[in-house]
Parts: sequence; C-alpha cells; structure tokens
Amino acid sequence: MPLKDRYGRSVESIRVSVTQRCNLNCIYCHNEGQENTSKEMSVEEIDRILSIAKKIEIKEVKFTGGEPLIRKDIVEIVKAGRKYMEDVSMTSNGTLLAPMAKKLKEAGLNRINISLDTINRERYKKITGKDMVYRVIKGIKEAVKVGFYPVKVNIVAFPNEWEDIFETIKFVLKIGAMPQIIEAINIGRNKQSYAIDEIEKKIASMAKSVRQRKLHHRKVYTIDYDGIEGDVEIVKPMHNSEFCANCNRIRLTSDGKLKPCIMHNIGLVDILTPIRNGASDDELVALFKKAIENRFPYWR
Repeated sequence: MPLKDRYGRSVESIRVSVTQRCNLNCIYCHNEGQENTSKEMSVEEIDRILSIAKKIEIKEVKFTGGEPLIRKDIVEIVKAGRKYMEDVSMTSNGTLLAPMAKKLKEAGLNRINISLDTINRERYKKITGKDMVYRVIKGIKEAVKVGFYPVKVNIVAFPNEWEDIFETIKFVLKIGAMPQIIEAINIGRNKQSYAIDEIEKKIASMAKSVRQRKLHHRKVYTIDYDGIEGDVEIVKPMHNSEFCANCNRIRLTSDGKLKPCIMHNIGLVDILTPIRNGASDDELVALFKKAIENRFPYWR
C-alpha cells in the first residue's frame, strides 16, 4: 500500500522538476514553488530517487521544469522514469516539442501537458515574452500525431479574456487535444489569483456530462462546442480545501529536495546530498517517509 501522510492522504505520484531553466518568461510563472537555484540532478541521481519512490509504491511520475525539454538528456530522464513508474508524463511549454515528440514517445512518455493560454499571437507574446505561438501549436499537433494520450493543453485563465479563452478551447478540441482551464496561483511572478468560477459555469452549461477525477477532485466536463465534442478539465487550487484534501503528490525540486507542497517550502527534505554521500536505500526511504510526514493541506 502507498504511504499516507498524517491526514490520511495516500502518496501515489511524484512530480520531478528537472531544471529551472526556461526559454519563455511567462507573467504567471510559479516555477513549481521552488527557491531559485542553478543546481540540477544528473540522470543517474534522478534514476536512483525514482527507484526509491517505487519501493514505497509511488507509481506515477511527472517531469516538469522550468522547461524540461531544455535538458539535452531529457530522453534519458524519461527512460529512467519508465524503468520504475507505471505512468510517465511531462509538462512543457511546447516550443521545443515538435522535433522531440516521437523520441519522447519511444522513450516511454505516456502523456503530456502543454501550455497554451491563447492562440492569439499578440496576446501570447504579452504573456510569455516570446513570439512562439505557432511553434507551440506545431508541438501540440505533433504530440497528438505520435500518440500521446491525453494531450492536455494548459490554459491559465485571466479575467476579461473570456472570448479568447473559449476560442482557444475550441481550437484545442478541434486538433484532438484536451483543454485544461487552470486558476493562477499567487506565488512566483504572479501575486494575484483570479477565480475561474464564472468560466466553469459557462463550460458546465455546455456540458453533456461531467465526471470527477480522483486527483484533487477535479471536474471534467464533456462538451459539444459547435459540433466538436471533447473533454474540458477544470483546475481550481486556490482557497479550495477539497483540492488539497485529495492531493496525492510529493514533489522533487530541481536541486534534489523532496517538497511536500507547491505553495510553500516548509518541511523540505534534502535527498540529493545524502545520495552524493553514499546513503543506503533504507536511509533514502526514511527521507521519503519524513517528507511525507511533513505534508499538510495548505487550504484547510
């Protein structure tokens, strides 16, 4: 059985940041809630940590950044994930994805989340600081083509942008991907939060059916948008006790610290230094247990 924290929440997945480097400069970037560092784990160190995660029955890994595709050895990192985990996924800004998609699929990546807040070129430049929207669209299409499933497209929702958001949703559904509407969190560069309740109500009004995921109790609406049918997932982390009560993740920072929650750095546990000092598997399992013991629901 997976380990549980003090609040009875099973820890079944690990979210691994492989770098803080990124080729975009998004206005809402939270950098996975990490403190700034240029240190990065090697493939071998990530492999060792995932082998320990398997020992405590963690079955899923998601690789994140920064932008994970900046790492020249990302294919080897994905292969390490495939050695130990039943499900291997990634978050990416998509700008470097098109030429890498097939290699990542062959390495064992099951699915991918790609950030695309808008299909409007000028708004994309305003949000990210770069004129790369068409490269992202090409990356999404290639991800669908090579067989990732699902290909989720992360759309961070801001107020007064409804028309643009729904145009983006329609476009994403049309190319065979799944829109994921995300409420911005107020850490990192973004210091405000914007409730997405009204956007969810509009999507709910279009829904043919709705289901609830185990993770965070997220709702997934199946909608028919002008004859295009597909799923839209809603991610509402802010001021949401149900979201936190159903979190099953532990995190690993790019400099090798087990991190109990994205929203704070309380209870960080350094696992990389002990690995470099020759720690045994039993000692590393104990560090995982300590980090899991340190978890608590941020919104209660």
